[in-house]
Formats: sequence, structure tokens, C-alpha cells
Amino acid sequence: MDETKDSSNLYKVSPSDMEVRQRAAGDSPEKTDHQVELDTSKMTLKKEIGLLSGVAFVAGSIIGSGIFITPQGVLRNTGSVGLCMVVWSTGAVLSLLGSLTFTELTSVTRTSGGEYAVLMKTFGPIPAFMFAWSIGIARNPASRAVQCLTFAEYLSPFLELCGSPDLPKKLIAVCLLVLLAITTSYSVRLSARIQIFFTAAKLGALIVIIIGGLVKIGQGTLSELPTGFDGSVTVISNIALAYYSIMFAYGGWNNVNFLIEEVKNPQRNGPLSSIIGVSIVGVVYILTNISYLAVLTRDEMYQSTAVAQTWGNRVLGPASWIIPICVMMSVYGSANGGIGTSSRIQFAAARDGNWWELLSYISVKRYTPMPAIVCQVLIAIFMVLQGTITSLITFLSFTSWVFYCACALCCIVLRFKVKDDPKRIKVPIFIPIFFMLWCLFLVVAPIVDNPRVELLYAAAFVVGGLVIYFPLIHFNLKPKWFEKMEMYLQLLMEVAPSTYMDSY
Repeated sequence: MDETKDSSNLYKVSPSDMEVRQRAAGDSPEKTDHQVELDTSKMTLKKEIGLLSGVAFVAGSIIGSGIFITPQGVLRNTGSVGLCMVVWSTGAVLSLLGSLTFTELTSVTRTSGGEYAVLMKTFGPIPAFMFAWSIGIARNPASRAVQCLTFAEYLSPFLELCGSPDLPKKLIAVCLLVLLAITTSYSVRLSARIQIFFTAAKLGALIVIIIGGLVKIGQGTLSELPTGFDGSVTVISNIALAYYSIMFAYGGWNNVNFLIEEVKNPQRNGPLSSIIGVSIVGVVYILTNISYLAVLTRDEMYQSTAVAQTWGNRVLGPASWIIPICVMMSVYGSANGGIGTSSRIQFAAARDGNWWELLSYISVKRYTPMPAIVCQVLIAIFMVLQGTITSLITFLSFTSWVFYCACALCCIVLRFKVKDDPKRIKVPIFIPIFFMLWCLFLVVAPIVDNPRVELLYAAAFVVGGLVIYFPLIHFNLKPKWFEKMEMYLQLLMEVAPSTYMDSY
């Protein structure tokens, strides 16, 4: 096929490709001129997410592997049942305050991309690119890789694999990533329906744990619950690390903001999705921990690598096989929501000219950001095959709180920078201020009390992104072969440039 592309998005195509190109451009198939201009004004993301699916994206993205593996770490760092429950409760409040802060920020930016869009509007392209680089290119794909490897870990016993072979697990994880890429690229509506189903399934699994715990409490089994605040830890760094574990479990509280251009009636459904989703998860997490602490002793929780499985062996007996299935459903739903939301970071950055242009294109048939989704999945597959990503996630988690703190500051700055926006949803000013101070505590406390070399690596990785930014983005130094590759990739995926859509 002989096709050429110039700067005005004009294509010369063979007659056999004319109908697809003309329909994408909004022209009739009867046209015979081989030079077709894509009408990019019609290439926008479609509003397919209502309140129910919005709540599902929030709750489904939050509830992943965290609640099944982190409770023992939180208990160890807090030292007591009472302080452990305080941390879980305040973690829900912190997530809710962050969600409300992002509700106001999204009402001002009104575009997909979450933190990226906020930083771009407030501080400009360089801080926004540093976020897209460190979070969109490294941490999020790494998180997807860990989720899919976790799925493979729980699936392998059902496949009766001898020992613990790494290769079959990695192949399972890769296949799962490919499946997720297909479903999230095919349709936002399909991805939303998948999210609703798996969110209901994982909530059902946690309800089983909650009811089982309440039954045991009714039978007089209280285990660690009566110990209260005995043994509470007072070391600040330990408490900060407990919150790191907590907020890993609550991660995803701001996910609906990444999809805001695809939310129906976003002024209503955006904040409601976040508030309802976070509130549901907070209640479920607290009750789930009560169930764990009522059934298991402190030593049993410390020694467990998967506290939910240990709980299942104790309470469910022969039916404990239900737990790994529930974990797999939970992880799949979280990965589905994660790919759907975090791919919008790259999409938004590229649409601003702040990243690879092809990643801003959307499918002319499906109206999904297919190149951004495929890019994230390919990076995640690479990380799965490498198999050395846990330390990467550990030190990049630090950068997440740095950017959350920066976004809370953006909320305050935009109050003065954009004063008369009639579509702004104002939250009480103490909410972003308190959220910013809390994030600052989580950033500074580990550095002051127990500095680690991983934090230096995190800072070096973020700043190192500028080596990519200035030559390839700012000065746009691209070889000719790269532009030709872009053209063929565009034709292969049948994608076209997208345009902004005011969500509100």
C-alpha cells in the first residue's frame, strides 16, 4: 500500500481503503478523490460511563490484592489492634479528602488525565511531563505487571504445576495482559460492564469474609480484638509505613478523574462516583479487618503471606479454595480498571504535545485510546518478563505522594489563578490544605526518620525523564524513519488524531 502523510493530516490511499478513510472523515463513499482529510473534530472520546459504572471503576480499582495481603503489615507497623483500626479508618478519610480535592480540580481542568491534566494547567508542561514519565510510564505498568503475576500465582495451583516454575506464571500473566488490552481497547462500555461484574464479585468475596467473622464473634471468638491499644507503636516512620500499606490498599480513589471526558453528567456523577466508591470500600475494609482480627492471632497474621487465605483455611475448611478464586477476580477487576484509567495519562500528555503524538490518537471505530492502552500493556509485558519489579514499585510509591501533594497545592493555586470559572465545583478550602499537609507528612517522615537509598533512586528517575523531554518533546528531534513508523502504526490500528471535549 502506497500512502504518504504530511503535516496537515492528509492521506493518499488506495481505492480499497477509501471507504474506511472516508467514513472516518465523515464523507460519503461516493467520493473519488484519493486525497481525504480526516475530520478530527468528530474524533472524541464517547460518554459511556454512568454513576453505577463510575462507582464500579472507583471501588473496583481500589479493591485489588491489597486487602488480601497488607493487613498483617499494617498490624506489625502499628503494634496494636486499636491503632491498626484507627489507621484503616483514617486511610478511608484521607482517600475521601483526596477524592474531593480531585473533584474540584477535575471541574477546572475538565479533561482526562487526572494528575497530569492538573499539573499541566497549573504549572506547565515540564512538571506534567515528569508526572507522565514517572507514573504513566513506570509505576502504573509495573503495578499492572504485579497484579497479573499475582493472578498467575493464585491460578497456578489449579493448573497443578509442579513446584513453583516462573515461566508458566509469566506466560499466564502475559496472556492476561493481552486479554485486558483487547477488552479495554474494544469498548469503554464493555470495560465498564466488566468492571461492574468483577466489582460485585470481589465485594461478594469480602462480604463472605465479613459475615464469617461476625459469625465467629457471635460464637464468642474474639482473638486479638480485646487487646485494644496494647503495644501501640509510637515511632513516626513506622506509622508512616503503615499508611503506605494502607494507601496501597486504597489506591485508585481518584481513578474516575482519569476518565472524566467519558463520564455522563460529570458534574453530578464525577464527585458522587468518588464519594460513594471510597465510602463503600472504607466500610468493607474496616469490617474485613475486624473479621481477620477476630479469627486469627497476631502471630498467625505476622507469619501469613496471604492473610485472606489463612483466614479461609481456618473458617471455611475444605471450601477455602473459594479464597484464591476471589483474589483472582479481585486482581482482574483492579487490573481492568487500572489499564482503563492510567492509559489516559499518556493519552492526555500526548494530546497536549507533551508526549509521543501517536498516543493521543483514538480508534476510528471504537473511540478508545488504543495506542495508549497498547503502549502501557507492552511496557507491563516487558516488566513481567524481566520479573524484577517489586523494588521499582516500592521506591516509585514515594513519588506518588509527592505528586498528590503537588496536586493539592494546585487546588489552592487554581483558586487564585482561575477565579471566575462558573463550572468549578468548590469544596471547603480546608480539605485540600489538610490533604496537602497529610501527603507532605507521608513524604517527609520516612526521609527524616529512616532515609533510604530507594528514595534517591526515585528522585533520579523522575529528573532523568528530562533527558527524554528536551530532545524528543520540546525540540521535536525525530528521525524520518520514526515518522514513517508512526504512519504505519496508525494505519495498522486504524486510529486518528483526537480533539478536546469539554466534559462539563
